[in-house]
Amino acid sequence: MKKDKYAGYTPDDDGDIRVIEDLSATRGGEDGSGSLWSEVRSLVRDIVFAGVIAILIIVFVVQPVRVEGQSMMPKLHDQDRIFVNKFIYPLREWLNDKEPIKRGDIVVLLFPDDPSKSYIKRVVGLPGEEVSIEDGKLFINGVQVEEPYLDPEYFSHDSMPGPTRVRDHHYFVMGDNRRNSSDSRYWGQVPEKYIYGKAIFRYYPFMPYERVGKLE
Repeated sequence: MKKDKYAGYTPDDDGDIRVIEDLSATRGGEDGSGSLWSEVRSLVRDIVFAGVIAILIIVFVVQPVRVEGQSMMPKLHDQDRIFVNKFIYPLREWLNDKEPIKRGDIVVLLFPDDPSKSYIKRVVGLPGEEVSIEDGKLFINGVQVEEPYLDPEYFSHDSMPGPTRVRDHHYFVMGDNRRNSSDSRYWGQVPEKYIYGKAIFRYYPFMPYERVGKLE
């Protein structure tokens, strides 16, 4: 008989799943005392397993960090809490992505002049490209690049002395708050090995609620 795919789960759908139709039958009798200890052990085991998985995810995949400073205003504010994906760039490399770090990515990096400090910036220049800034506008290889993430309130009209070519395995990064950001305009390019994650989600503060969500 053909099953309705919206009818839900039935006992013969998957042999690896046991449907418990009579809960009392699994508890060793009417009072359930025969298997109470077994259930407690199973619960503890599941909690421990879930905790281990959570720790592994935090250590190797997603890390919560706190933003300090105003260089990424208005996208990110001082003391915002965000999640950083530390696995995405190694994964892209494993998948043979020619350029795992993309223009426009908000990244967390080690400050080249003092690797004990971490900064959060946006990637604007990729290896091999020629970057220049004229009256606050970004040019890549002589062509102006639109930056829809910028806010006029934080726009700067400064210019670089001349174009600079991004070295291999390096990136040119800037803060969205162009008026108040210590970035590649002042201390140079960032080695690829110093970029250790991509900011993907802002989760705190909860209000205003429209600011909670994916980072782009």
